[in-house]
Amino acid sequence: MVLVFDLDDTLYEERTYVASGFRSVAQWLETKFGWDRALTYQTMTEVLGTEGRGRVFDRLLERQGRFSKTLVRQCVNVYRNHTPEIQLWPAAQDLLSGLAGCHLYLVTDGHKVAQARKVQALGIERRFQRIYLTHRYGLRNAKPSTHCFELIRAREARPLKEMVYVADNPAKDFVGLKPLGMQTVRVLTGIYRDSVAAPGYDAQYRIDDLRSLPSLLQGIRV
Repeated sequence: MVLVFDLDDTLYEERTYVASGFRSVAQWLETKFGWDRALTYQTMTEVLGTEGRGRVFDRLLERQGRFSKTLVRQCVNVYRNHTPEIQLWPAAQDLLSGLAGCHLYLVTDGHKVAQARKVQALGIERRFQRIYLTHRYGLRNAKPSTHCFELIRAREARPLKEMVYVADNPAKDFVGLKPLGMQTVRVLTGIYRDSVAAPGYDAQYRIDDLRSLPSLLQGIRV
C-alpha cells in the first residue's frame, strides 16, 4: 500500500513548533536589546491568541517602541531558521514504526526552510520513500494543488486511486485529490479538529487520531 502523510498537526502538534520558534525569537531579542525573554514570549503568545499568527512580531515590536520592517523580517528569519524543539505524537511514532511493507511519502506545505528543519528535528527522513516540500516546486504547487501527488503517482507507477492520503486540514488537503479517486483520511487532531468542512472538501474517512488508522486501512480497498 502507498500511504501519503501530511506533517503539521498530522504527525506532530504544530503549536509546539510555534512555541519553539517564539522561544528562539525571545532569546534573540534578549541578546539584542536586553528584553526579558519570558515577558517577550508571553507577549507573543497573547498576540497569537487574540490576533492569530500574521502580525505577532509587528505587535510585539510596536509595544516595545521598536517597530521597523527590517526588525520584523529579522524576527521572521530567526523563527523560520531556528532548530525546532518538537516531537512526533506517540501515535505517529508507533504507526510509522509498524507500517512494514508500505511505501510511505510525506507532502507538506509551508516555508521550505522551516519545513525542512521540522523534518530534521523529528528525525523522520528515513521513514519515507521521499519527502515533498511543496514550496520547493513553487507556491502554485502548494495544496490543494495535486502536483506533488502526481510526482508520487509517477514514481510509484500506479494511479492515485490506489493510494491513501492522511491529513488534518479540510480547507485544502482533500478537495483536489478526491475527484482523482485518491482515498483520503482526515485525522481529527490539531487546530482543525473541530472545523466544519465546506461541501465537497472533507475527506472520505475521519478518525480521532492515528491509532485508529491501521484498522481503517484494513477496510479500505485500493
